[in-house]
Amino acid sequence: MATTSARESAKDAAKETRKLREAEQRRKAIIKIVRKLIKKGGLADVSLRKVAELAGYSTTVVYSLFEDKAMLITQAMDEDLLELTRVMTAAAHGHKAPADRIRGMARAYIQFGITHPAEYAFVFMQQRPHAPNESARVQHGDPSEDPYAFGRSLWADLARAGQVSGREVDIDLMTQIFWEGIHGLTARHLVMGPDDVWFPQVPSERHIELMIEVLLGGIVQQFKP
Repeated sequence: MATTSARESAKDAAKETRKLREAEQRRKAIIKIVRKLIKKGGLADVSLRKVAELAGYSTTVVYSLFEDKAMLITQAMDEDLLELTRVMTAAAHGHKAPADRIRGMARAYIQFGITHPAEYAFVFMQQRPHAPNESARVQHGDPSEDPYAFGRSLWADLARAGQVSGREVDIDLMTQIFWEGIHGLTARHLVMGPDDVWFPQVPSERHIELMIEVLLGGIVQQFKP
């Protein structure tokens, strides 16, 4: 009797594992379709019904995996957020001094945006519905996954080194001001391109380095400990 019960439990566990694996495969297939649609026509081109049709699933299947469009878009962003965090982390870890780590992170961020225009525009340059943080696969606030949390950790390191204010609100202000600056430079490169005649051409590398130095120097000056 005990042996039969154990066999039944093993069968149930195997069945549940198979169901979870199949659900994850469906989720990944749906996310792949969403990313293709966004790259082709933007967020306006995405609806759960259209995604279900292109993925070959019923709308019921899609709704069982994603509550709404906001959750679908949020999870479609995860891959890009993780990759951005990875390149920022690798660049920062190539330096010892806190300020140099911020410089390295900024260069990597800008380079990521310029070399991955579709992905960058999807995450940072399109208005989109917002889902609760727990809907994302990326752990909000985890510096190993969340690019904002990682950038903030570098400014916190600079504060611990005694070079800027260590107040929590100031660390967030510094992080956001710096991020907005490097985002602005990245977005202009993507929207206008190097051949746009409205802006006179300037040396690209020097422009990036000066932008980083102006932002970093200005923030350090304004947020003295």
